[in-house]
Amino acid sequence: MTRLQLTFVLISTLTTSSTALIENSDHQITRRNALASSAAVAASWVSLSQPKTAAADDTFIDMNAINAVRSRGSSSIAGVVSGSSKSRTGIDRNSIIPIADPPPLLSIRGGIDGKSTIKIPRVGYSFYKTPPEQARRCAALALRSGLRHLDVATDYGSNEEIAKTLKDYLNVGITGLDFSEEKPELLELLDATFKNGEVHAKSSTTSGGAFRLGNLLPAPEGSSGRRGRRDALFISHKLSNMEQSTDPVAVKRTVKATISTLRCSYLDMVTIHSPLTSKASRLESYKALLDLRDFGFIKSVGVCNYGVGPLQEILDANLDIPSVNQIELSPFNQHKDVVEWCNTYGVAVSCSAWSKLSSADGPTEGWDILGKLAQQKGMTKAQVLVRWACQKGYVCVPRSASTSKVERIAIAQNSYGGVNAKPEFLFTPEEMRILDTLDVAYPAGRLGRRDGWKDSDVTGPDWDPTNFI
Repeated sequence: MTRLQLTFVLISTLTTSSTALIENSDHQITRRNALASSAAVAASWVSLSQPKTAAADDTFIDMNAINAVRSRGSSSIAGVVSGSSKSRTGIDRNSIIPIADPPPLLSIRGGIDGKSTIKIPRVGYSFYKTPPEQARRCAALALRSGLRHLDVATDYGSNEEIAKTLKDYLNVGITGLDFSEEKPELLELLDATFKNGEVHAKSSTTSGGAFRLGNLLPAPEGSSGRRGRRDALFISHKLSNMEQSTDPVAVKRTVKATISTLRCSYLDMVTIHSPLTSKASRLESYKALLDLRDFGFIKSVGVCNYGVGPLQEILDANLDIPSVNQIELSPFNQHKDVVEWCNTYGVAVSCSAWSKLSSADGPTEGWDILGKLAQQKGMTKAQVLVRWACQKGYVCVPRSASTSKVERIAIAQNSYGGVNAKPEFLFTPEEMRILDTLDVAYPAGRLGRRDGWKDSDVTGPDWDPTNFI
């Protein structure tokens, strides 16, 4: 099988005014004008493909071949869309493109009216199930390993602790963080992982060396580099079910309070944590987030755990399509219908945690196959999952606590530099095919995950939030 390697590189120049925040609500029009100014300078997409003779315009790309690589036997939602190859948002369809050697950044919709693009680090760090008392340490370890995408949420209860690390990092840099508890060999691993990610980004076969970690690297140490360090971060926050409301003012106040708690001036993305509320609450909350985006408090709007039903609600309400849909995705539950819907409408897909896939109730046979592949490649099982997600064209936010040495090392292992530590970590088309055949539609009810819902929401082992209508 010919390996099709594609990536899209957004060349954009953001003016200083693009993220300027005016905290006085009386100056929202000024904020909007500043954002409009920055949106005007956003440059167009440049597509790079192998071989060099491939057409730059994706209308000449054989998307059937791409989809065949992405997953075999994908369920069809034919008839949902007809006509032009572009959605009404103007974004090309088939945005989820499998990439054998994925670059560190992925372009998604953002900015005023969602008409410009912003970059999201392809691999991040999630604070799901991270004990709040460990969050400050975990954030520091993640930053030192080169991770610049932090996935936080009200339900995780750790924002105040994360804010302490963010404050030290933004004001001073990596040297402002406390690593006094860490052993020298761990710090060496974190530094090597960071460097490896930078080197790999420069030499990535999909980028031809043109795509580098420049936007992710920290600004010069000291307070003068605070703005640069903030711009290099991608902070994604989840609005809890309790915070969803039919009152848009309440939603906006909640998000502004989160920005204040995190002390980060703005949020790069805010998502609705789950669809398990009411249609009215979902849509009104979503509209409020779009308003916050257009006034510069946040840069993009997404959803989590959304199946085709709630996604279609947004489309039917004539609202901007989400920039990202984060769902539980693994070789064992590939949510092909949801992924295909997102692919059709230009929505990036993000993989969240795989909390209990290795438990006694897990897909034993499939897990054994994955484990053997990990052993053959010299990878951990978690690295296999992260690498699979990246090569499918998804964003990935793995998690790890910091109680044990193994957990602390895992933060580095599962980062962009970690999953690109060796050339042999790249999966061949045949290895990807093997992983893709492990799909048993393993649902959240059996997985035991509680990420955006409570025990009382789960009706049985076959329950899954993406089936909620």
